[in-house]
Amino acid sequence: MPLFEVVDQDGVTVKSDEFIGKGRKTIIYFYPKDNTSGCTAEACSFRDNYAELTAAGYNVVGVSKDSAKSHTGFRAKFELPFRLLSDTTTKMLQDFGAWGEKTMYGKKTMGTLRRTFIFDENGILERIIEKVDTQNAAGQILEG
Repeated sequence: MPLFEVVDQDGVTVKSDEFIGKGRKTIIYFYPKDNTSGCTAEACSFRDNYAELTAAGYNVVGVSKDSAKSHTGFRAKFELPFRLLSDTTTKMLQDFGAWGEKTMYGKKTMGTLRRTFIFDENGILERIIEKVDTQNAAGQILEG
């Protein structure tokens, strides 16, 4: 797992070592923006399957470049039981390979690439999901 240090929705500093060697696998999913249809569907998929994911031994963490304040509202509005990390500098996004060129309406821009990373208990990368099904994001993990 790449090293990182960012803040969560409450402004609390979160470091990568919190997820390594703690006896749980970690799902880190990167999404473009709070309160957009695809990102909301993805977050709600993780929310609706949260009990099953935690029972299977996973931590769930969402990451975008939105502010902690934006994350606070998004998390409350949709009753998300997991942490949302704020990477306003995009350093974490870049280190994970979740920042890159996108084409929108024929225009090329740099932005967040929707990707899900699954790490084992020791922070070793097990899988990357690059074609995320926002409606079934948790299912893509649980179904293997």
